Amino acid sequence: MSAYKDIAWNGLWKQNSILAQLLGLCPLLAVSTTFVNAVSLGLATILVMMLANFAISALRALIPYEIRIPVFILIIAALVTVVDLAFNAFLHDLYLVLGIFIPLIVTNCIVLARVEAFAAKNGLRASTLDGLMMGIGFVCVIALLGAVRELVGQGTVLAGIEMIFPTLSGIQVLPDNYPGFLVAILPPGAFFVLGLLIAGRNWIEARTNQRRLEKRLHDHPPSATAASA
Repeated sequence: MSAYKDIAWNGLWKQNSILAQLLGLCPLLAVSTTFVNAVSLGLATILVMMLANFAISALRALIPYEIRIPVFILIIAALVTVVDLAFNAFLHDLYLVLGIFIPLIVTNCIVLARVEAFAAKNGLRASTLDGLMMGIGFVCVIALLGAVRELVGQGTVLAGIEMIFPTLSGIQVLPDNYPGFLVAILPPGAFFVLGLLIAGRNWIEARTNQRRLEKRLHDHPPSATAASA
């Protein structure tokens, strides 16, 4: 259980693919114009990561080391094709909005990095959990980024939700005469918001480490000899 907790914590926070490793920035910055678009791509990425980690962990003993990367990409491409066709069949309007970024999950550094660094070396349960938690960590960041950009840029929340649930509609949070903030919707706005999120994570980490150090010094104060030295 301790190992599974470490895997979950790494995926959500410690080794977060966006805030800590800065992977997958292309879809992150391009698709996160609204909350719905961001979460939709994130959920597709979670599904691909889980299945890819499971498949590669199950087949790792059969894959020759010399050709592992092409085989990994082939497996990921097959899974992405299934997800792409499913979006086209069942969520066609959303599929048109996300466009090329669903097929580009094949080349997403997050997916390939996890299957190479973790799934190819660990068992089925741990690998599947790693794919799930890394995907959830990715979704949390891209969803927050999309929500902030949508609210600041358009003054709305859940715009485009009718593409998934036709009976629902987006919510106008700010007044109807809100002119919008164009920079928030454009890529520079994504960079600004992402930079603030990374800075916030680094600040929290620094505060946590400082408190741990203070607690350690309080519980085990240095001896007089060590202090004088």
